[in-house]
Amino acid sequence: MSDNKDIHWLCRPATIKKLWVIGIAILVITVALEFTIHPHAYFGVDGWFGFNAWFGFLSCAAMVLFAKFLGIFLKREDTYYDDK
Repeated sequence: MSDNKDIHWLCRPATIKKLWVIGIAILVITVALEFTIHPHAYFGVDGWFGFNAWFGFLSCAAMVLFAKFLGIFLKREDTYYDDK
């Protein structure tokens, strides 16, 4: 499987790099657009520069950490279904 044509196009290293570059470019553009758009803040903090970007990142990180913490209590043994 040394030929890149055998690998699905989303799994190719060149495609992964391009997707990362495109994603980061979109994020940079959306944050940079805050220079041209006046936010109508309902609270004081949501008017800060880049609020949506860092709030989204922190919310996603909190959900991942909560899922890891929840997994401690909900996980089963590897042989859970073999015992029955």
